[in-house]
Amino acid sequence: MRVKIIGTGRAVPAQCVTSRRLDARLGLGDGHLEAATGVIERYVCEAESQVDLACAAARLALTDAGIDASSVDLVIGGCGVPYQPLPSTAPLVMQRLGLADGSAAAFDVNSTCLGFLTAFETASRLIEAGQCRTALVFSSEIASRALPWQDQPEIAALFGDGAAAAVVQQAAPGEGRVAANLMRTYPSAYEACSIGSGGTRFDFHRQPEEFAHHSLFHMDGKELFRVTSRHFNGFVAELLDRAGWQSDDVDVVVPHQASPFALAHMARQTGFAPEKLIDIAALYGNQIAASIPFALDVARRERRIAPGAKVLFLGTSAGVSFGGMALEA
Repeated sequence: MRVKIIGTGRAVPAQCVTSRRLDARLGLGDGHLEAATGVIERYVCEAESQVDLACAAARLALTDAGIDASSVDLVIGGCGVPYQPLPSTAPLVMQRLGLADGSAAAFDVNSTCLGFLTAFETASRLIEAGQCRTALVFSSEIASRALPWQDQPEIAALFGDGAAAAVVQQAAPGEGRVAANLMRTYPSAYEACSIGSGGTRFDFHRQPEEFAHHSLFHMDGKELFRVTSRHFNGFVAELLDRAGWQSDDVDVVVPHQASPFALAHMARQTGFAPEKLIDIAALYGNQIAASIPFALDVARRERRIAPGAKVLFLGTSAGVSFGGMALEA
């Protein structure tokens, strides 16, 4: 698919919370959570909403692209957790950005932490098919909600809030292309990472105890590690093969920021040099689906992605799924 990213932007809430502050709040030893998670600090919403963050990131992406919001004719939200179950989040972002009624299509996709890659691929295919010209793709997360602070503080402390967006258009030959996309799912680990309540699984009125019990995030780190260790290397090899790339061809790896320790393990497992990885997890935490586009914007602003660079996006998500994209910038 001949598409190019012409602009990116990211946003975080005003409040930054250090792990040492959380230690004091939870009655843990000073330095406990930083040592257990590798996360030094993260940003947490107080006054801001998920839509506020999405629109702030989107406006920065549009400014970076040098275009007005009225040029956008497709808006896709790729959030792991939506603003509300119904309607989807993208139409509200479209409204807040000032796009006129009927001027664009707006909808959400959800593949949890891989939401941005799924939304990007969807937008790219619609652009390639001539269904739209300029797409705005965003992921925005308030990951600090519904966390298991009492039972799993070391899991809860991994997460932070944030949003990021990208503007995508068709590319001329030689300007950029998606060389390959790939997703593989291992549903045997479906229960390893979940929030069970909020959909139709548990009825709030008829099953109040079950609803309350499943309303907090749960993660079985050992099960996720088992699946990843067994299958991730083969997944990466297949993605590179589809792109026609060798491992050494990759200039930059933009991974999902699951945790600082997970990124270090991924570097060892895949053999990519640590300096090729965009690693921001220690300062922002795991921002769910916003992690990948957030890291992408950091890389672009730091000029780590030159024209023609081979960029490899990699991530894992609840489900459990592995996802990746090989992009020639």
